[in-house]
Amino acid sequence: MYKAVGSRGSRVSRVLWMLEELGQPYEFVEVKLRSPEAYALNPSGKVPILIDEELKVTDSAAICIYLGDKHADKGMGANPGLAGRAEMDSWMHFAQSEFEAPLWNKVRHRFLLPKEVRVDVGPAAAHDFATEVKALDRRLGDKSFALGDRFSAIDVLLGDMGGWARAGRFPIESDSVNAYLDRVLARPARARAQANGGSSR
Repeated sequence: MYKAVGSRGSRVSRVLWMLEELGQPYEFVEVKLRSPEAYALNPSGKVPILIDEELKVTDSAAICIYLGDKHADKGMGANPGLAGRAEMDSWMHFAQSEFEAPLWNKVRHRFLLPKEVRVDVGPAAAHDFATEVKALDRRLGDKSFALGDRFSAIDVLLGDMGGWARAGRFPIESDSVNAYLDRVLARPARARAQANGGSSR
């Protein structure tokens, strides 16, 4: 059985969602960010962490890619071959480095950084996020999901980020992106993950 380690309201929500989509049994182990328990599993003290017997995988994107690859028969991983892997990696890097970055920057300055170094990044974060929404709109085109007609690990990440953006009241001024988010956020596996500890921010 997998162990999904993290804190409620964190990126562990993506790991639980992925596990629910794959129909895999797991235990959610609640551990706080940069706690002694987190440092014992990850040198950075960050969560989430997936424990698969002796293997420990960190970073939500890496965990979702690992699970998609391990359970390839479920159809949530990359398309076959080197080109398929490049496509998956490109999407995952876009999701974390570009689409999520403005959301994370705002959260850091609102709650996580020491008070003496916090600044008001709200307007800049909103501007950057609006730019990335347009990029996502273009990347999706007329596809139902990131890889076309099938739901994949990429959609777990993007959906979770979209839910975070909506909770944080970031405007999403794209009908197609909103329709995409409605589609992925309505999946029953996400509701099950939230009920098991993967609550949204």
